[in-house]
Amino acid sequence: MARGRSAGYEDQRELILERAAHLFAKQGYTAASMNEVAEACGLSKPALYHYFRDKYDLLVHIAEGHVSRLQLLVAEVESLGLPPEQRLRTLIQRFVLEYARAKDAHRVLTEDVKFLTDEDRARILGSERAVVAHFSGAIGEHWPQVAGARLAAPTAMLLFGMINWMFTWFRPEGSLTYEDLAPMVADLFFGGVPAMRLPQAPQDPA
Repeated sequence: MARGRSAGYEDQRELILERAAHLFAKQGYTAASMNEVAEACGLSKPALYHYFRDKYDLLVHIAEGHVSRLQLLVAEVESLGLPPEQRLRTLIQRFVLEYARAKDAHRVLTEDVKFLTDEDRARILGSERAVVAHFSGAIGEHWPQVAGARLAAPTAMLLFGMINWMFTWFRPEGSLTYEDLAPMVADLFFGGVPAMRLPQAPQDPA
């Protein structure tokens, strides 16, 4: 009879992924080694291979796990049945806080996705696009004129441009925390979208 996994197996896997994400974010995926991951986790290298096949396996699990959590977050907000503005504000604020919690995994997803195989990259980026599409739908629902001008998706990408790169400059050790910043991002977005000048529709030559 096959021996079952120990009660702490999944907890140990999550710890390894967290430590590996930190190393990859700090040093870069190519520079970090399995020896360093093992050392960071307090494991021997053979013990590390009991949980993950190789460094590439770690990369896939970090990137896919992060996107899966974002998809779950979207589903949770959707289940609340909020009106359009509150739904979008809640999405923005929760994503800011999730990125703060998982900033290492987010950096890995942002910077190291290029090291994935075509198949793995297509699958993970497809899930990421589904998340963006949900934001686009929420934007279009709240601002029908933006959807009518076919600008909901570009507007969503501008929003993600604000959120995605916060980890490159924001230092929560200062006077602001991520909890302070999250509603500020929402306010800035909601204050700015109505000021957008929508491009003129092309004239019909006929």
